[in-house]
Amino acid sequence: MVHASSQKTGAKRAIRNEAGSRVHVGLTNIGNVVGYERAEDGHLEPTEGKLFYRGYELDDLVTPIINERRFGFEEIAYLLLSGNLPDKEDLEAFKELINDNMSLDHKTIVHIIDLEGSNIMNILARSVLEMYTFDPNPDDLSRDNLMRQAVELIARFPTIIAYAYNIYRHSVQGRSLHIRHPRENMSIAENFLYMLKHEDFTELDARMLDLLLIIQAEHGGGNNSTFTVRVTSSSRTDTYSSIAAGIGSLKGPLHGGANIKVINMIHHLKEQIQDWTSVDEIDTYLNRILNKEVYDKTGLIYGIGHAVYTLSDPRAKELKRLAGELAKEKGREKEYEFLRLLEQEGIKCVKAHRNTKKPICANVDFYSGFIYEMIGLPQEIYTPIFAMARIVGWMAHRIEELNMEGRRIIRPAYKNVLDVKEYSSLLDR
Repeated sequence: MVHASSQKTGAKRAIRNEAGSRVHVGLTNIGNVVGYERAEDGHLEPTEGKLFYRGYELDDLVTPIINERRFGFEEIAYLLLSGNLPDKEDLEAFKELINDNMSLDHKTIVHIIDLEGSNIMNILARSVLEMYTFDPNPDDLSRDNLMRQAVELIARFPTIIAYAYNIYRHSVQGRSLHIRHPRENMSIAENFLYMLKHEDFTELDARMLDLLLIIQAEHGGGNNSTFTVRVTSSSRTDTYSSIAAGIGSLKGPLHGGANIKVINMIHHLKEQIQDWTSVDEIDTYLNRILNKEVYDKTGLIYGIGHAVYTLSDPRAKELKRLAGELAKEKGREKEYEFLRLLEQEGIKCVKAHRNTKKPICANVDFYSGFIYEMIGLPQEIYTPIFAMARIVGWMAHRIEELNMEGRRIIRPAYKNVLDVKEYSSLLDR
């Protein structure tokens, strides 16, 4: 096991330098994640979190979509891929293109059935690799071909995930098998819920899913899965191999699987804490978690803290903004208020436990699992839905990586910390 410290070796395993700034490995025009501002004296000062898509602040993009009660994921996908907000005509044409590509051919459906299993992320990755076989120009790295592949992947991810889960539910839980074809004139969020649940969802369910897709579509080039896509793209491999690698990265519990950690912890807290309004009882139990006495004994309060955001995570703010409305529709206001209190006290307890004055905030995973649960979505597809959103950012970054001037393969180094050894023959060992 390697125990060498970064201060001694100069290695930067984490994403920050000693001064607190992030390690930059490239340039991008796609997304920007802001948790600090640099003061006049050069020090980094915590700030309210901001997330920018192609120069537009997330809140400025989301607010009109919420206020106008419309679906916006396709509009954000267009923005991230092209760099420009679409006009009404462009948006309608893009939506039509997405809808035209959502259906799967018979061979792909049979392939998904043959891959039946409980891990939908693995099925998604293998299905993506299978798409290489049916692509007439899988290795063409021209911008036009990459854009075509992006549209097809964005359109087909919801269908693959919905079909894979329905097949899993049939084979493992003994439920009826339904293969519903996507409908015309439906948004991606609506079509996904229709293919998954038929008509067992409300307009607010679909709008909440649409919002989740928007806020998870992009998060800069440095997050683990997007960086994986950029690294593999820099080798000039095909789109499907690169995206499958990104799926493998996102699957990890320290990345896309984190929301499951949060919702399982919340279920445990709801059982263990008798009075959901008691700050003292909540604090006592949270401190026992931090002291590794209860729950999974990792000492972690999942959903609290972020590697970049300090005062706030803008994605969590957006989710909390509508989660209360959804909780009211579902009759789960008490759970929602309990969650808000857990957020408040979790931040306080973590700061006290670490004995730090540095700001800590709840991250997007703190609320996303609760929202998925209220919509009636099973845990098996929480992380696949993340992939359904992030495929937009992955493809935007892949297209950018392959069209950069002076493009070179990304090749960081690991510093070897092992001493040179003298070889001994097999007889002398």
